[in-house]
Amino acid sequence: MKDKLEDIFKEKNFDFAEPNIGHFERFEARLNQQNKVNKKTVKTQWHWLAVAASILLFFGYWLGNQNMQNGLELADVSPKMEETQNFYLATIHNEIKQIESEKTPQNQIIIDDAFVQLELLEKAYQNLTLELKESNQDKRVIYAMISNFQQRLEVLQNLMDQLEEFKSYNELGPRENKI
Repeated sequence: MKDKLEDIFKEKNFDFAEPNIGHFERFEARLNQQNKVNKKTVKTQWHWLAVAASILLFFGYWLGNQNMQNGLELADVSPKMEETQNFYLATIHNEIKQIESEKTPQNQIIIDDAFVQLELLEKAYQNLTLELKESNQDKRVIYAMISNFQQRLEVLQNLMDQLEEFKSYNELGPRENKI
C-alpha cells in the first residue's frame, strides 16, 4: 500500500509553490464575511418564524375563545323569541342614544354609573346564553334572559328619570330649591 501511494506522488506533478502574499488574510476575510451573512439570514429567519408563530397562537386563542363564548341567543330559540330580542335590543339602543344626547360634564358620573350596571347585566346575559346552550333551551333560562332585558330597560329608565330631575334642579337654580 505504501508503494502505491509513493507511486502516485511520483507520477503526478503536485504544485508545492507558496500562495501569493496575503492569501490567508483574504481567505479568512471571505470566510468571516460569509459567516456574517449566514448569521444575519439565520437571525432573520428566526425572527419571522417567531412572528408567524405568535400570530398563529393569537388567532388560535381568538378562535377558541369565540367558540367557547358563543351561546344561544333568544333569536335562536324561535321566531317569536327573535322578535322579542329585537324589540328589547332596539328599545335599549334608542334609550342609550337618547341618554348620550343628554350627556353633559355635570351628569357624566350618573351616566357612567348606569353604564357600569348595564355592563354587568350584559355579562350576566352572556352567561345566560351559555346556560341556554347547555340546558337545551330550558324555559327558566329563557325567562331569565327576558328578565335581563327588562332590568336593562329599568336601569335606563331610572337613569332618564334621574337626568330629568338633575336637569330640572339645575334649571330652577339653588335659591328656588331651598324652599
